[in-house]
Amino acid sequence: MALRMMTGPAGTAAVVAVAASVLGLAGQAGAAENPVAPAERAAARAAATAPATLDTLSRFFARDGAVTRAAAAPRVQGTTVPVRTLSAEFVAGRPGAPVSRLDFLATTAVSADGQKASLWLTPRAGTWKVVNIATGDDETRYAADGARKLPGGTVFREPQTDAWYVHDGARVLPLDDDAARAVGAGGTSLTVYRDRVHQAYGDKLPGSAYATQGKAGGYGAGSTAPTAEGPPTAAGPPTAAGGSVPVAPLAAGGAAALLAAAGLTVVRLRRRPRT
Repeated sequence: MALRMMTGPAGTAAVVAVAASVLGLAGQAGAAENPVAPAERAAARAAATAPATLDTLSRFFARDGAVTRAAAAPRVQGTTVPVRTLSAEFVAGRPGAPVSRLDFLATTAVSADGQKASLWLTPRAGTWKVVNIATGDDETRYAADGARKLPGGTVFREPQTDAWYVHDGARVLPLDDDAARAVGAGGTSLTVYRDRVHQAYGDKLPGSAYATQGKAGGYGAGSTAPTAEGPPTAAGPPTAAGGSVPVAPLAAGGAAALLAAAGLTVVRLRRRPRT
């Protein structure tokens, strides 16, 4: 299961603004798709390997009794990668808008018994913090897949369906089954993809009637659209649709409690299959 931080409209905007400022990504259209500065990757990596983080990981891996906390022996492996999400500006069809915006950095942790978890990191008050731990290694795995499939391309996710893609200036190629169902195994042009997401989500962006009705964090139960996640840069907490449930009823035990004890801000729980 994955715990994702959501802080409402003001909090979400603040996190995005801080990330853009610290990483030097604000301002120019398309700048959000530039590589993250090496110094910022190093700072995020240091937060991921800090003793307090490793202690939290030990509890995370031991939460279902698969391994004891003492025997978990978590380690961080591989690279720290940027995770980008389909941008609202691109969905709206704004000229020159970047396809995606930086959401967070991620790195993979592994336990002694082979479990994997993804650490999500964002800058807070001038330093990098772990804000979420998710089962599996989707973020780093898709980053590597994208680099192999389209060298020099930009990997991003479409949150409404949790589909992963890689794109360059002309093409959008799928990295998982959800993306392949959306654009075909051979991918599509960037123009066609923009038309597709505009048609799917253009009326669900912040400021739309959909958003003002309180649905911006995720499709309501009566919708026929996918329910895995909220729309790009959506404001407000998601609904319980699509395998998402409020964290509060679960906070007395399990991953939610241990993350809260570690100082992480947790608002909801999203299930994700283990790798």
